[in-house]
Amino acid sequence: MGYKNFINAIEIGKKIMKEYVKAGYIALDCTIGNGNDTLLLAHLVGKEGKVYGFDVQSIAIEITKEKLEKQGLEDRVILINDSHEFIDKYISQKLDFVIYNLGYLPRGDKEIKTEASSTLGSIKKVLPLLKNNGLMLVTCYTGHEGGMEEWIAVRDYFKNLDQKEYNVLEFNFINQINNPPILYGLEKKDRRV
Repeated sequence: MGYKNFINAIEIGKKIMKEYVKAGYIALDCTIGNGNDTLLLAHLVGKEGKVYGFDVQSIAIEITKEKLEKQGLEDRVILINDSHEFIDKYISQKLDFVIYNLGYLPRGDKEIKTEASSTLGSIKKVLPLLKNNGLMLVTCYTGHEGGMEEWIAVRDYFKNLDQKEYNVLEFNFINQINNPPILYGLEKKDRRV
């Protein structure tokens, strides 16, 4: 992948996204926040692709919509102002790529954040939608209230997935201070091979 530097989990996630996501893919951003991943995905999937984006905060939807409109990409993205826990109400289509960036909206209300129960509920609904060889990235933050519990829940769930169906990799900066984010990469295996 040509990494020059291991900067942080977010940058590694972006490099993986740029390497993996192709034109025509169907992608899902389960936590759009300030819209940066959604915007990148909209570029990567091209005119033939589609991006779904979820966030519980209407301000996140507005910020993202404005970014997409400025670059003429709004027709590739469906923004949904709801919890990612309810994706099954909105999506039945098979997905090539899924990303979660857990925690709270940067520079937003820190009381509004992802929770272990809704995140796990969402992941459990997304896995059957993931195509064979589809990829999911999940970035966990442990430094805020509830973050450690959410990370443990995600880690334990991933740890117990059947290795015949999924490969799960943990990117964890073990020599950094201040609770660096932890990135998980999950690949759904193609059982037809």
